[in-house]
Amino acid sequence: MAEADPSASMTLPGERYFNRELSWLGFNQRVLEEAMNPAHPLLERLRFLSISGANLDEFFMVRVAGLKGQQLQDVDLRSADGMTPGQQLAAIEAEADRLMSAQQLVWHALHAALGAAGIDVVGSGSMGAKADDWLENHFLNQVFPILTPQALDPAHPFPFIPNQGLSIVFDLERLSDKQPVRELVMIPATLNRFVRIPGSPARYMALEAVIRRFSDRLFPGYKVKDSGVFRVIRDSDIEIEEEAEDLVRYFRSAIKRRRRGRVIRLEIEQGIPEAVEEMLQDMLQGHESVIAEVDGFIGIGDLSVIVDEDRPDLKFEPYAPRFPERIREYGGDCFAAIRAKDIVVHHPYESFDVVVAFLKQAAADPDVVAIKQTLYRAGKQSAVIRALIDAAEAGKSVTAVVELKARFDEEQNLLWASALERAGVQVVYGFIDWKTHAKISMVVRRESDQFRTYCHFGTGNYHPVTARIYTDLSFFTADPRIGRDAAALFNYITGYVEPQHLELLTMSPRDLRDQLSALIDAEIDHVRAGRPGSIWAKMNSLVDPAIIEKLYAASNAGVQVDLIIRGICCLRPGVQGMSENIRVKSVIGRFLEHSRIACFGNGKELPNNGAKVLISSADWMPRNFDRRVEYMLPIENATVHDQVLDQVMVANLIDNEQSWELDCDGRYRRLEPGDKPFNLHRYFMTNPSLSGRGAALQKSDAVPKLSLRRRR
Repeated sequence: MAEADPSASMTLPGERYFNRELSWLGFNQRVLEEAMNPAHPLLERLRFLSISGANLDEFFMVRVAGLKGQQLQDVDLRSADGMTPGQQLAAIEAEADRLMSAQQLVWHALHAALGAAGIDVVGSGSMGAKADDWLENHFLNQVFPILTPQALDPAHPFPFIPNQGLSIVFDLERLSDKQPVRELVMIPATLNRFVRIPGSPARYMALEAVIRRFSDRLFPGYKVKDSGVFRVIRDSDIEIEEEAEDLVRYFRSAIKRRRRGRVIRLEIEQGIPEAVEEMLQDMLQGHESVIAEVDGFIGIGDLSVIVDEDRPDLKFEPYAPRFPERIREYGGDCFAAIRAKDIVVHHPYESFDVVVAFLKQAAADPDVVAIKQTLYRAGKQSAVIRALIDAAEAGKSVTAVVELKARFDEEQNLLWASALERAGVQVVYGFIDWKTHAKISMVVRRESDQFRTYCHFGTGNYHPVTARIYTDLSFFTADPRIGRDAAALFNYITGYVEPQHLELLTMSPRDLRDQLSALIDAEIDHVRAGRPGSIWAKMNSLVDPAIIEKLYAASNAGVQVDLIIRGICCLRPGVQGMSENIRVKSVIGRFLEHSRIACFGNGKELPNNGAKVLISSADWMPRNFDRRVEYMLPIENATVHDQVLDQVMVANLIDNEQSWELDCDGRYRRLEPGDKPFNLHRYFMTNPSLSGRGAALQKSDAVPKLSLRRRR
């Protein structure tokens, strides 16, 4: 008689994987939960609410738009969990409606709390003569001239409403002859969503409320019978056509087309007249779009404007990141410090200025002959771009790989590419089919009678603003093996010269998935040989079915797997006979966990000095393995190894103040701190890193050693 298969009850795709899109919505629910976390200051809670709104908008613009396109083209492409596009869309609509309802409940609670704290978001009622007069004057001089009411009748075609466009429909009655008239007022994106009334306490009024308040000035000779606010979300993804001959010209055209994409979601104010709703669906050609009736504030993401109110008592205490002491010990000479020993910098606890300083020094150093740099997202005010321009103008050979396909940064990257080219930088756009997502900088410097290569590898973008919010690692090294690998990777991107032999670096789409699989297999082999097997990994998303199956195999072999996945997780943990040795947690807090790290016990329990520790630019998703240029790099320096493994990873594992644990049914449960509270963000804000401290580390034992015994 054949032996029973312990996983036989879990053979259906829907029982082995969570749905990618629903898992993402679950992540956004956890973000929303932070808006009600009493441990956060009030305006920071409002920030979490606005982030959840902006996240949901982007989700519809990209992910739902893609599924809708598949449905309209009758593409029966099933997700890893076995759902058709239509089934996914139905489930998404139900979950998104529930999430939006929850957002409105949170806003209602925060609105009251803000009012009690002296920040009032007022309606259309009187605020006192002085404030009323100021508001009317502001409307007539700052708002009225910009508005353009448009009649909606057979003689006036329905105007184009841009993506995320907010508008008001007015049903009017002409006083002279009692004739009905319907008017549309689009609220220009150039105007702030809220008007701040001068004085204290702070008072804000939404722009649509201001317009409604003074509708008699906008429509003299008419009586307002009814009005309704609506908002449009459009397909905003850019698909790359393989036959695109000029990538720059293609993207300039595609960016213009994006604002006119298919309507994906129509958000309408609850109570809007049924005839108006039908008219909007017809005019916007939105019969195939998702219709959301909102009982409350439309456009939750716009609440971020109020977060800027100057109330430090209602925000997190300001945090000033440290500059690595190792660099200061060498008089600010980045090259001397890196040449002496590899360094890892932990953002945002340590300043991104060190990355800028590295490039600025390279630009000014007469011994530097070449700089090569990847640019995925660099921000609007980029010191990195300035350093590259300065280097090119100083006569150095500078190559910049600018990724035009960085979603929603395409236009900014086109501007940077033009500025770089004007300065003499050799700008390369990489592959048409693949995004260059690896974050690498290399500097070649003449030293004595030879050249030495200095490299920077980041888990995040070269973006000074997000580097103050995202937790990422910056690794600096002068290891000649890594320098040769980096040069080969750049040659692959710029000249399509595929590396024949990489000494330490692993890259996708060549062999990153295979290398990870081999590392997991090695842990399975250790267990079969009677040694411990253990895996720790930290990333933003886990989606790839092949890697998930490999992790299931590891669990079944007895390997202990701990995953820290902030966002999407399609792996189902804790299922007997399939994944009982896998634990998954998500950390949501003051900073956005963004670093990608993988650790393998190598025959011993983690953490240990002989463990294999790797950093990467890649999440474990099909796109990162198959359609992006990514890197993965082992950490061999003992001090850096300890910092990444014994500090960063252990702190993430033992955090219990801002962590959620994923159950086998797909629900996340917030951990209770109990009598041993630990907040990993607070820990790193108050305890210096290891590798960046240099001699100061020898003089102080102030950094407390972390222990897994804290974990419950």
